[in-house]
Amino acid sequence: MNQTATPTQSPAHTHAPAQAPTPVRSAQRIVEALEAAGVRWVFGVPGAKVDQVFDALEDSSIEVVVCRHEQNAAFMAAAVGRLTGRPGVALVTSGPGTSNLATGLVTATTEGDPMIALCGAVPRADRLKRTHQSMDAAGLLATVSKFAGEVDDADNVPEAIVNALRQAEVMPRGAASLVLPADVMAEPTSVPLPPLHRVPALGPARAESIAQAAKLLREARFPVVLAGVRSACAEGAEALHTLLEHTDLPVVETFQAAGLVSRELEDHYLGRVGLFRNQPGDVVLDQADVVLAIGYDPVEYDAKLWNHDASRTIINLDEVAADIDAFYAPTLELRGDIPTTIEALAEALDGLEHPAADRTVIDEQRARLDATAQVDARHDDSFGLDPKAVTLTLRELVDDDTTVISDVGSHYIYLARYFRTYRPRHLLFSNGQQTLGVALPWAIATALVRPGKPVLSVSGDGGFLFSAMELDTAVRLGVNFTHIVFNDGTYDMVAFQQMKKYGRTSGVQLGHPDLVAYAEAFGAHGHRATTLEELARAIRLGQTEDGPTIIDVPVDYRDNLAGLAGDLREGVLS
Repeated sequence: MNQTATPTQSPAHTHAPAQAPTPVRSAQRIVEALEAAGVRWVFGVPGAKVDQVFDALEDSSIEVVVCRHEQNAAFMAAAVGRLTGRPGVALVTSGPGTSNLATGLVTATTEGDPMIALCGAVPRADRLKRTHQSMDAAGLLATVSKFAGEVDDADNVPEAIVNALRQAEVMPRGAASLVLPADVMAEPTSVPLPPLHRVPALGPARAESIAQAAKLLREARFPVVLAGVRSACAEGAEALHTLLEHTDLPVVETFQAAGLVSRELEDHYLGRVGLFRNQPGDVVLDQADVVLAIGYDPVEYDAKLWNHDASRTIINLDEVAADIDAFYAPTLELRGDIPTTIEALAEALDGLEHPAADRTVIDEQRARLDATAQVDARHDDSFGLDPKAVTLTLRELVDDDTTVISDVGSHYIYLARYFRTYRPRHLLFSNGQQTLGVALPWAIATALVRPGKPVLSVSGDGGFLFSAMELDTAVRLGVNFTHIVFNDGTYDMVAFQQMKKYGRTSGVQLGHPDLVAYAEAFGAHGHRATTLEELARAIRLGQTEDGPTIIDVPVDYRDNLAGLAGDLREGVLS
């Protein structure tokens, strides 16, 4: 008797059973995820508890940059994140290797720089024992990262690393940390890597909200744009340029939004604000009845320092919801993708002009801003060079392609006030945590990210020696940059504020090491400049020398109290 075969019985419809993925060390999955995410460098310090990942990196396309200190590895990874918008990566071992990351991670998280921290840990069986390098690493990292977790099973590794990469990129960006026990990294997993999709972009804010914002700005007596850190990207700058081409709105930048206003639109630029409330931009903000805050984060410049009138109309344009406090309670929030929301608002504001009566304030403050480019020709350089003159000399010697990086110290106030830049992410500051020691590691990372482009970094002598051991890393990598040291033998930014508050200083004196010899000991180039002419020659020489160049510049900070902290409002230094 003939029988009709069912589809499952027909040889034409049989399928070979699917083969399970070949098991690999879970450390290999970590590296696969980094490669899939386009990671080009991993910055780190090796150790036994994380050597499985270092070993897996040997067979990858990723360059391992061995650093002299884990904190600096985090700085470099965060700089990659700031410059590219994609997470940089730091890889360290357990115990102090992990705890040394803390300053770099909190800086990245506070200032919105996407990065990943991969931290080795003791085997799971030793996790709760009092044993070598055992600690609650995830607990520590949670205090300085936007996301922190510990992987306790090899099969969880693929999804953990993929989600950490996404967490670092979600606004507000920051550090995502993963703790990787040594035994988990050695175990095999057959779980494949999940698809690594970019975080989906948002669209513009709601049309009704954009229309309401346009109405508020058109009816304003004195509208002003305050551009903040989350607008500081190429797309944000291009959109802001469109807004300025449609209107004559004045723009005040925060330190980390430096470069958003182009040369062609410089008539809209009213300076930068941050730290001390005594600049032209502060006067303009003080006069404003409507402030359009674009990508503004209060960590850059506390609202209580510029928003004296809590009833003032504030329009908050950002991808994230505003942080509300007594001095920052926006009347309207435009929540959406920053560039496309700005472009939509620009169309709604086409032709907006400032009332003629208010042009006087803008013109006065623009003239005041332009006057700051003048220096005192009578300065006695025997006490050290005038820091303002040094800053303006640097400004004359670099082009728009140059990335200028500032450490924290008195020099960073001079750079923020007097150094013009016309491209976003080409003048870099730490203005959330004000972290000492970032400039040299950031310069190394910048030289990698922007090969062939000029890099000029600046620090004080105090901040320089926080991370100067990374000159060894720079020499090994063969990267080119010039680093200027404003040298006065003190922690001057602390000193002049102490003088303002107490009439004396305490705990600010430093020594006077030979920085030229120090640089040369690492195989870098070292120069000392005691005149502006020598400084100009040294910078030009540094731009042609292979490898890093250090220029020691004695500076005279005696006028800082009056020059930088003059006319401060009450409570600024509290």
